[in-house]
Amino acid sequence: MTPGITATRKARINHTIHEYDHDPASESYGSEAADKMGTDPRRVFKTLVVAIDGKELAVGVIPVSAMLSMKRMARAANGKKAAMADPQEVMRSTGYVLGGVSPLGQKRRLKTFIDASAREFKTIFVSAGRRGLEIELAPDDLATLVNGRFLPLQQE
Repeated sequence: MTPGITATRKARINHTIHEYDHDPASESYGSEAADKMGTDPRRVFKTLVVAIDGKELAVGVIPVSAMLSMKRMARAANGKKAAMADPQEVMRSTGYVLGGVSPLGQKRRLKTFIDASAREFKTIFVSAGRRGLEIELAPDDLATLVNGRFLPLQQE
C-alpha cells in the first residue's frame, strides 16, 4: 500500500491498481509502464516536479509520450521560469523515489497541473507511488484528489 493508493481509497474514488515487473535497466519508466500494461502511451501519464523561479515546487502530469513545456508550466504556476527540480528535493518533498513519483498522496501538497489531453480519455494511468505500480482513474477524479487544474502543458 502506498500513500497514493491510501489517499484514493480514503476519498472513495473508483480506481484500479495495475502491477507489472519493473526492469531496473529500463530507460523510461513511463514507456515501460505503457508497454508492459499493453496500454496506449497517451493514456499513461508521468509525474514531473519542477522548480518555479528557482523557489516553489510544482507538479506537471503529462503523457509519457510527450515532453513538458517549461514555458507553459511556468505560466500555469504564475511564474517566469520553470526547470526540473533537484532529484533530492523531489524525493524529500513528495516522499517518493524517482520513477515512482505519484501525483497522489505526496508528503507535501504541491500545486498540480494536468495536461488537458487527459480529458480525452475515460480513465488514465498515473504512478501509484512505486516503480511497477500504476493506478487507473478518471481524469476528473485525479484533479479532485490533487486539487489540480487542466491546462495544455506539452511542448508543441
